[in-house]
Amino acid sequence: MTTATTLAAEVRSGERSAREVVDAALADVDSGDGAYHAFLCLLADEARAEADAVDAEVEAGRDPGPLAGVPVALKDNLCTRGALTTCGSKILENWNPPYDATVVEALRRAGGIGLGKTNMDEFAMGSSTENSAFGPTRNPRNTAKVPGGSSGGSAASVAAGFTPLALGSDTGGSIRQPAALCGVVGMKPTYGRVSRYGLVAFASSLDQIGPFATTVEDAALLFDVLAGHDPLDSTSLPSAPEPTLTTVHHGVEGIRVGLCRDLVDGCAPDVVARVREAADALAGAGAKVEEVSVPEFGYGLSAYYLIAPAEASSNLARYDGVRYGLRVDAGGEDVAAMNTATRTAGFGAEVKRRIMLGTYALSAGYYDAYYAQAQRVRTLVMQAFDRAYSSYDVLLGATAPTTAFDVGAKVDDPMAMYMNDVCTIPSNLAGHPAISVPFGGGADGLPVGVQVLAPALQEALLFRVAQVVETHAPMGAGASRS
Repeated sequence: MTTATTLAAEVRSGERSAREVVDAALADVDSGDGAYHAFLCLLADEARAEADAVDAEVEAGRDPGPLAGVPVALKDNLCTRGALTTCGSKILENWNPPYDATVVEALRRAGGIGLGKTNMDEFAMGSSTENSAFGPTRNPRNTAKVPGGSSGGSAASVAAGFTPLALGSDTGGSIRQPAALCGVVGMKPTYGRVSRYGLVAFASSLDQIGPFATTVEDAALLFDVLAGHDPLDSTSLPSAPEPTLTTVHHGVEGIRVGLCRDLVDGCAPDVVARVREAADALAGAGAKVEEVSVPEFGYGLSAYYLIAPAEASSNLARYDGVRYGLRVDAGGEDVAAMNTATRTAGFGAEVKRRIMLGTYALSAGYYDAYYAQAQRVRTLVMQAFDRAYSSYDVLLGATAPTTAFDVGAKVDDPMAMYMNDVCTIPSNLAGHPAISVPFGGGADGLPVGVQVLAPALQEALLFRVAQVVETHAPMGAGASRS
């Protein structure tokens, strides 16, 4: 597939029209997505209108922006004005937001084209995109496998070649893990570096929007478009972001890389082998690579599955059947009965599980023992990162413990499903950036993702290291679709 960087250059030069590009992408989804279910809906009319506006800019001799005419898939928890935003849930099945998310506006200003809304685990709660109220998404590398989650539809769109770019959200690994399973690039920025305004909240202290792409360079391109201060987001960082695209090819000479044993131990042998090969490649490219242990990472999963459900319990209280979304009448009974009936019918099993867990963790008599203790563990993880980064510029590890697993294999075992996030959660707890880069395949021929982690605000360094990993990746593994 043509990269976003190349595609935008062709549109800006007039070699291709944005309308031609968008029509081709819509046709590809229409003919091919039946096998994958990456999209919940297409924004066909809006996309064609935006493409025509880009072409008009080109014809007038003006630069339409760095994403000129590039189709971008949008995860369905990003608000799009007048277009369905369901979060993969029946409770928002017919909701049309009255405004666009800040990142959607940023895409449009840069000449990007929002092609459609992608499938996801309901309210971003899941690791396989099987929790969607509208059916599962399948992995374009092998349709018997899951694409990962919760941003599985966005990852699948890029892996299937429908769009060169996509947007997802990452609360505990929901960009990086599906990127690894689908064999694409997926990046979580520093918390606060990309505006969350218009992102339907799951866990507000953890959520972050980021890019999927076919190449590291394309991911840097999209990140640069998204990053920046937004006064509409109270957690948005005020400092100007450092551009990443201009330095992505600067190499790793002298960069200190810590191969983190705690992000490798316990992973499948084929995944471990690929991570160690990536470490060797970085050393061969001039980086200083050493093994390091950060044992506090082992506590991350337990802390996350108290903090995230607690915040979800609070955030999802707004779906009450009164203000917007689904309303189920309760036979003339009181508001409480209507509220209960609405939430019973509107939320799926995993969302209900996490709401109950979070409500319990926040309840009187248990708050200190569970939620407050989890926050103390979160602080320990952050302090451990600080110690590691005093000796190393970046850390290296696995993204997911295994390659993509079978559809249906873990839906009845929540703990087995939660373990898919064990390598990605630490960066969310700390608010640090991290990226997953495809690096060959496992024993089953499916993609393996290698994860690079960096300190807060060090996205430029992160992309430099990721680009070298990508350059040395074994060719061909995971490239076929079925």
